[in-house]
Amino acid sequence: MKWLLRTFLAVLVLAIALVAWWLSAQHHPALPPATGTAANKDPALIARGAYLATVGDCAACHTAQGGKPYAGGRALPTPFGDVPAPNLTPDDATGLGQWSFDAFWRALHEGIGRDGRALYPAFPYTSYTKVSRDDAFALFAYLKSLSPVHSETAAPSLRFPYDLKASLATWRTLYFRPGQFVPDPKQSAEWNHGAYLVQGLGHCNECHVTRDNLGGLPAGETLTGGQIPAQNWYAPDLSTRAHGGLQGWSADDIVALLRTGQSAKGAAFGPMADVVMQSTQHLHEDDLHAIATYLQSLPPRPARAAGGSPLDTAALLGRGGDLYGKQCASCHRKDGQGAAGVYPALAGNGAVVEPTGINAIRIVLLGGFAPTTAAHPRPYSMPPFAQQLNDADVAAVVSYIRRAWGNDAGAVMERDVAAYRHTPVE
Repeated sequence: MKWLLRTFLAVLVLAIALVAWWLSAQHHPALPPATGTAANKDPALIARGAYLATVGDCAACHTAQGGKPYAGGRALPTPFGDVPAPNLTPDDATGLGQWSFDAFWRALHEGIGRDGRALYPAFPYTSYTKVSRDDAFALFAYLKSLSPVHSETAAPSLRFPYDLKASLATWRTLYFRPGQFVPDPKQSAEWNHGAYLVQGLGHCNECHVTRDNLGGLPAGETLTGGQIPAQNWYAPDLSTRAHGGLQGWSADDIVALLRTGQSAKGAAFGPMADVVMQSTQHLHEDDLHAIATYLQSLPPRPARAAGGSPLDTAALLGRGGDLYGKQCASCHRKDGQGAAGVYPALAGNGAVVEPTGINAIRIVLLGGFAPTTAAHPRPYSMPPFAQQLNDADVAAVVSYIRRAWGNDAGAVMERDVAAYRHTPVE
């Protein structure tokens, strides 16, 4: 039976490779230069597009540090190499100046550039394919209204064999199916609007799900949580129901976090702090409530295995408890409940009990910096402890908070702390 299974897998891999080769050989035509239209200059349309660009957090990837907005230049890290984000300003030579709306729509919906080449999925067209044509048109009108910036886009620095056209064709064959969002007639208008925002421009599933070894999003997995590739942060499960990463969160808790960066249940740190600062704090109230309605409909998750391990010794947890009392309790309180709106609770905190322990380790080492928002222009931050605590200390205190106050997550090891101590901040 084993040889039969191996033969089947070999034939399957060969078949996929042949299909990928065939697809890579197919020609996607280059599209002609744009011709301007008066509709693109409509102020209301441009304003709508500016808002949609904020919903999609487009500037975060398409603006280099210290660079002009949307002029590209930022290298997006992936496990396979870096992919630079292109210039989205209407510069004729290096940006979208020669792009028509049809070319822009094809890139957003099909992941194919104006020159006919397939785009790398660092550009999340796996989500953007769900965006409606009307919203894409408004977004295009806004980008075309920007001041042109001449800014060349560097070539991707992908390792072999990921730099091969056939590899990209294989990936697309396995993981990408274009298709606009289709409303669910069984759900409310608010639910459908929230689903459209989360699944489309919000592209939340791109981070909040565990990717496989080829960087693909598993079919049927929706916002179940996962480690963000090449960034070493864990994006939590977003279900508010039993065993979900946001278990017990109300719609108001979700809205508060997205609008202010803080809620009674937790605060935004790491990459999510940037999302709140640049994107979600600017969303309209009805959009935030629609997102919360959709997230609250996510199903319960399977019960997680108990967090106990051979490392959960009395000595380890005792040491962690002592360190917590000396270093942490003055802010987060002895009972782990924190101070609402100031210091987040650690008891039942999804960022604390996520499966890997990465988030808690990195926050202890590097500090926790909540986003600056209109509602919280001067948020309290947690100082870094990398200079005060060694790897064994950090492992002990993180293991303690993952086991205290009813938390039931596994202990972490010194080698985990050592690995993340020297991981660059992203």
